[in-house]
Amino acid sequence: MTDVKGKWALITGAARGIGYLTAKFMASRGCNLILHSRAFSHTERVYDEVVSAGVKAYRVSAELSDLEAVEKMLKEIDNLGVRVDFVLNNAGMQIAYRSDYFSTPVSDYTESFKINTVAPAMIMYHFLPKMIANGFGRVLNTTSGIRLEPQQAGYSASKAALDKITIDLGSTVQGTDVMINLTDPGWCRTDLGGPHAPNAPESAIPGIVVGIFVDDKKSGRYLNAPYFTGMSLEEAVAKAEAEFNSPY
Repeated sequence: MTDVKGKWALITGAARGIGYLTAKFMASRGCNLILHSRAFSHTERVYDEVVSAGVKAYRVSAELSDLEAVEKMLKEIDNLGVRVDFVLNNAGMQIAYRSDYFSTPVSDYTESFKINTVAPAMIMYHFLPKMIANGFGRVLNTTSGIRLEPQQAGYSASKAALDKITIDLGSTVQGTDVMINLTDPGWCRTDLGGPHAPNAPESAIPGIVVGIFVDDKKSGRYLNAPYFTGMSLEEAVAKAEAEFNSPY
């Protein structure tokens, strides 16, 4: 199992919901954190909590629909002078739910793709060459299991595109100690999932992070967090390595 203690992870969308729980969990394992949110002030609480847990942390901010802001954030991270070994692209946006889905505006697609596809791709393209040069790294992209819902077309299409990019990039590092995988928290009661979702956010732990801890040189997998609910991290990693194969 991958040891994250003393290493650095970038977590996007770390201020609330699944990203917040992910940050807390990674800190509990001794991982230092770069905490992203749309506004710098949003990560004040999680920053204080993870530092109190004994790890180092930095805060960065960028509106992911502003691709110039994403570029600026990446330069800011480079200037921190730390080696980023783990990238957790957690941040995402569900733009709208359209009951009259035949009237879905083009902006549902353009905004969804910028936030849910293009920004994570930019982040991957920035850090993957460094990971390959170092011979080690993990990228974990948060996707969605939404299917057959044209009411959420922009969101579901943008996540499907993220899946495609992840799987295709994963094929280039398959068999190495740089691993790229997908995770899905399931339908949880977060700001994105809404109050009527069936699952508590805590049910996504440890499955939402298992792709960081696996150590079997396999990429392109869909590590669905509900499959690991109630397990210890060690049990979840063993299950992921034994039962979830690469698609190549």
